[in-house]
Amino acid sequence: MGYNNRKGILALLIGLTLVLSACSSGGSTGNNGNNKPANSTQTAAESEGTKLNPVQLTWYYPQWSMQPGTKEVEDAINKITQEKMNATIKLMPTDGGSYEQKLNTMVAANEEFDIAWTSFWMFNYAQNSRRGAFVELGPLLEKNAPELKELFPDMVWEALKVDGKIYSILNYQTITNKEGFLIQKRFADKYGLDPSAIKSIKDIESFLVKIKENEPDIIPFGITRAGNFENMKTTYNNIEYISNEAIVGLYRDDAQSKVMDVIQSPEYKEYLTLMHDWYSKGLINKDAPTVKALDDRKKAGQIAVSFHNVLKPGREVEEKNASGGQDIVIVPTSEPFVGTNTIIQSMQAISQTSKNPERALMFLNLLNTDKELLNLVSYGIEGKHYTRISNDMIKMNENSSYNPNITWVFGNTFLADMQEGQDAAVREQTLKENNEAKSSPILGFTFDPEPVQTEIANIQAVNDEFGPPLNTGAADVEQKLAEYIEKRKKAGIEKVVAEVQKQLDDWKQKTGK
Repeated sequence: MGYNNRKGILALLIGLTLVLSACSSGGSTGNNGNNKPANSTQTAAESEGTKLNPVQLTWYYPQWSMQPGTKEVEDAINKITQEKMNATIKLMPTDGGSYEQKLNTMVAANEEFDIAWTSFWMFNYAQNSRRGAFVELGPLLEKNAPELKELFPDMVWEALKVDGKIYSILNYQTITNKEGFLIQKRFADKYGLDPSAIKSIKDIESFLVKIKENEPDIIPFGITRAGNFENMKTTYNNIEYISNEAIVGLYRDDAQSKVMDVIQSPEYKEYLTLMHDWYSKGLINKDAPTVKALDDRKKAGQIAVSFHNVLKPGREVEEKNASGGQDIVIVPTSEPFVGTNTIIQSMQAISQTSKNPERALMFLNLLNTDKELLNLVSYGIEGKHYTRISNDMIKMNENSSYNPNITWVFGNTFLADMQEGQDAAVREQTLKENNEAKSSPILGFTFDPEPVQTEIANIQAVNDEFGPPLNTGAADVEQKLAEYIEKRKKAGIEKVVAEVQKQLDDWKQKTGK
């Protein structure tokens, strides 16, 4: 497919999102994808709700902060699902730092569950689909989720396909990536930071130094053990990952699409050198090599600057909510970009071990078309956890016992309400970004790791050993990077690169790209 054709399809996709509602973390026009009010007609599940046998569905998803009010929200959810599809939902929020390991263990043990969140970057969607962990949904969509089937444009359904088959439902949201800094406005104002002066990653260093020297209780630059190179890779030189597990990718502007070991790239070494310098100067939290999440410190307003790769319109409001009410300034360091992985960042799949896959799909259909249900999962109970400001806008209550701030994990974000402070203009901003975003030269390609699973497992073990201390700046670059590269070679990285290249070349030949 040519670039212009892809842009046209992107415009169609975002045109539909405008009909659906406001962008990103909320908003609704009150319509579904068919220009009908989202709740104006009975769904197939609702009309047959009283005829169906009662079932309980378990739903696993990652969560990065404790939510004491989950049980009361679950009870409220079940009042809706019992009425409309005679089912109860058992919410199974799992710590984001251990979610992948837990779900992989459950799949390996053939443990029974119904629905699980999946992505290209955690609990790998394509890999688990090919392993037979998920139910193929194509044959079930027409009967059990007719509204859902018509909700997304063809481009989305194509992106969800693994070897020609659909195994998940997209959590509808922005489809672009844009990298950059998240900065607490109070510090930016206090120390005279000029956002327009930040052209590269290193340009923010002088500001971080001021925080270090004058704010002893504040972390200048917050990082977890995963580091930030994956988020910063476009900023450094348009690097696109093909295998996150092996850290293999290519330069997006490479007409030959030559696959490389990203760890051996000069950009990676440049990143490590900068992080080590910052860590040595005390600009990065000292526990970065071991800590999995910084949410508690972020919510306490203790992190001055962090980095993110999805600076979608409306991100400021979401980050304010997650940062203890502190206003946030966003400073992009790259342009918007669209690829297969930017579309399939957040999905729900149905387990092959589910005894009720049709009912699980009915629930996902309801979750993505029923605004009341999605608001419950996303924000909790009106009047208790949040206050309604207008028809499409809410305000989270202070010290709420339920405020996960992860609508993108749950479902159709364009259906949910907006949060206080969000500008309705974000819809137009989303349209603009998606229309203007540069698309991947390998849009639609998904690597199958099966032929090199042993090598990838060995490489991941090496990554787990060297990645955290290097990526967070705690390790000496000259000493440890060479050892890291050599151990990756011994683990089989060159064989993985060759296999990725072979699959990519075959795909390009078949698709004509």
